[in-house]
Amino acid sequence: MRIWTVILFATALTACVEVQQAVDNTARQGAKGVVTETLATRFPQVPKQLITPFTDCIIDNSTALEIREYVRAAAVGVDDTTTATIKGVLARPETVQCLQAASLRNGIL
Repeated sequence: MRIWTVILFATALTACVEVQQAVDNTARQGAKGVVTETLATRFPQVPKQLITPFTDCIIDNSTALEIREYVRAAAVGVDDTTTATIKGVLARPETVQCLQAASLRNGIL
């Protein structure tokens, strides 16, 4: 009987993880528009051809709380908090490496 309880619990936990991942992926997709808009309007030093790759780097290196900020901005508009959040993500070493790789792929560096 215990083995069935463990199997049932493991199955339920797996389903929860899958649902959480689906929600996270949906939120990240929705957040891309806000990050793209912010890069285009508040970061004029980013070349136009790099806005999409930079957006991907930012989204990939953002935490769940940062993604929540982008989703909030999608509903109420981009503000200084959104810009500060993006600046914080841009400063991370992992994001910098991603940005450098994207620049190289696009022939910028």
